[in-house]
Amino acid sequence: MWRDLERWCADLRLPFRRPDPFPQNSLFAARVALVALDQTWGEEFCRTLFRAEFADGRRIDDAAVVADALAALDVDSAPVLAAARSDPIKLRLRAQTEEAQRLGVFGAPSFTTADGELFWGNDRLEPGLRWANAAANRS
Repeated sequence: MWRDLERWCADLRLPFRRPDPFPQNSLFAARVALVALDQTWGEEFCRTLFRAEFADGRRIDDAAVVADALAALDVDSAPVLAAARSDPIKLRLRAQTEEAQRLGVFGAPSFTTADGELFWGNDRLEPGLRWANAAANRS
């Protein structure tokens, strides 16, 4: 897996550093991402956090690293981190996780098409898009 990631990143000209330790507890980071994705800067936050872990070798299980990712986007971290610790966000993430389990989603990236087909892995993005487009054209 690690060698495959190194090749993918080299091909895409992306920096890659194997996180140590791996895996890291990403629960809090996922809660912050859920808060962020309600904002215009949410997707950029996710990319910033991935770079922190997989390019810079930083520990995303450290709240200070998550706060640094927010600061890099000029986002005031205090309200975001507080929201991430709130019961509504915890419940929302739990519900989304349960839905992913129900759909059979595992790992990242994983995605399902509107007709319920599951595709897993970066190398399955194009086949998944073709499947979804073909299904849409059949409708």
